[in-house]
Amino acid sequence: MNAPAPSPVRKRSVRLAGHRTSVSIEEPFWSELAAIAKARGLSLDRLIAEIDRERTGNLSSAIRLYVLAALKAEARKD
Repeated sequence: MNAPAPSPVRKRSVRLAGHRTSVSIEEPFWSELAAIAKARGLSLDRLIAEIDRERTGNLSSAIRLYVLAALKAEARKD
């Protein structure tokens, strides 16, 4: 059985602490992050700023870990 092809990394510009920066993560993470932001009534930039304030590693990794934790928490509810 062949493994699925990896999703291409997508770079997006976001605003953090009043300045623009770019973040590169795979498209499925962007999609989930946008859904989480919408469910919380936040803009994508605002949610990323929250993640940025709490992170200990690089921002791309912190976003991936945030999305993973949110999906795991949602799965536990079911």
